[in-house]
Amino acid sequence: MRVIEPGARVAYSGEPGAFAEDAVLAAFERPVPVPVPGFRQVFEAVTAGCVPGDPPGAAPVVAGVVPIENLVNGTVRENYDLLLEHDLAVTGEVVVPVRLCLAALPGQSLDEIERVYSHIQALGQAEAFLRTRPWTLLTTYNTAGAAKMIVDRGERAAAAVVSPRAAAGYGLEILAGDIQQVPDNRTRFLLIAGHGGRPASGVAVPGATDAPGATDASGAVPEPMRTTMVLAVRNEPGSLHRCLGVFARAGLNMSKLESRPSHDRAWEYVFWVDLDADERQAAQAAADLSSDAAMVRILGTYRRAPEE
Repeated sequence: MRVIEPGARVAYSGEPGAFAEDAVLAAFERPVPVPVPGFRQVFEAVTAGCVPGDPPGAAPVVAGVVPIENLVNGTVRENYDLLLEHDLAVTGEVVVPVRLCLAALPGQSLDEIERVYSHIQALGQAEAFLRTRPWTLLTTYNTAGAAKMIVDRGERAAAAVVSPRAAAGYGLEILAGDIQQVPDNRTRFLLIAGHGGRPASGVAVPGATDAPGATDASGAVPEPMRTTMVLAVRNEPGSLHRCLGVFARAGLNMSKLESRPSHDRAWEYVFWVDLDADERQAAQAAADLSSDAAMVRILGTYRRAPEE
């Protein structure tokens, strides 16, 4: 976990009460969460160190939090593309449990509900429950945003799939709890900042300069590390196999491999890799990849979130 100064601002996508805000609160010590409309705006806020409408002299946005993987719905691929597009570093990760409920304006029953709003991923994570009734399912950009919309409109006969915290925060009444299909569902979020623990605006992130993998003052064993890297392979037989062989020969566990279309050439792909590797191991692997990979970029090395 990276510690930032009290009052430091951290951007996330959504409204107050969103799971991304839960991630901000879990990952940092006494942050000021800054909601923005979407994932791209998180990257832009961290790059610029501010959000549109900030008054002169406002405290900088020093970090951001974006979802990268859900236990049920898999990868949030848009954020892989945004990581490649922006010159930012992955500085950590946090895993947030996903508990979902169906909530509506007070005084209504399940039988009165006609429409259910939420983010498409949340609707998918509660699909089995939602199929039990002939509700119209409508997508919104964010789970907490669905709750806010119902309250702002005073919309009856409508409910939102949200977290219990968001339901309480917007004064909604829970009609059904724990409606997620997988009881231990959770989402992994990445923490992003400028390189060297600095956003592009040049403001330092206190505590972000701790050397990954170093023992602390008590000599305690360091926490397991993860490295996220992206590579493009040459368009020739066996090139990906040879690249993956680099990790095998180094004894590095590859916990994730994801392909995304290249933005440079049609029908070619880049590969995202999560390795159980510290900075030294990742740097050596990147050097060994140079003969077979057309491009290698290390996005960051950081402490792995505890397995739950």
